[in-house]
Amino acid sequence: MTQQVRVGVAVIIRRMKDGGDVMLIGRRKGSHGAGTWTVPGGHLEYGESIEDCARREVAEETGLKLTTVSKPFAATNDIFTEEDKHYITVWVEATVDERAVPENLEPEKCDGWDWYAGQDIPKPRFLGLENMMAQRPAYFSYM
Repeated sequence: MTQQVRVGVAVIIRRMKDGGDVMLIGRRKGSHGAGTWTVPGGHLEYGESIEDCARREVAEETGLKLTTVSKPFAATNDIFTEEDKHYITVWVEATVDERAVPENLEPEKCDGWDWYAGQDIPKPRFLGLENMMAQRPAYFSYM
């Protein structure tokens, strides 16, 4: 197998819930990182913009339509040693309608979706999310 670096797009979907700022989190299954918690996202396709990738991946995974998508605001270098995978993950922030309810459209890949404050994100966390939280702890502490 040829070693290569892949580009992933991670989407932090934020909204207000019960007077606080929360983000959408799901638990992975059936792939590398199974059993870990993370945000929606996936692989950037050839010729696709990062914002379009965010919209596509979120719709495929949750059925949600993003109302806003930021330009990339961070990147993490995620090396999955045991799986022999290497990703550069580009992070964007997005919003959805406050009444929107996520669906689990890929039950073979995710146990389901729910809203969590940054300090309440369950563990274990997916490597990309762990790296992002270590890189920008203040971002997650205000949620």
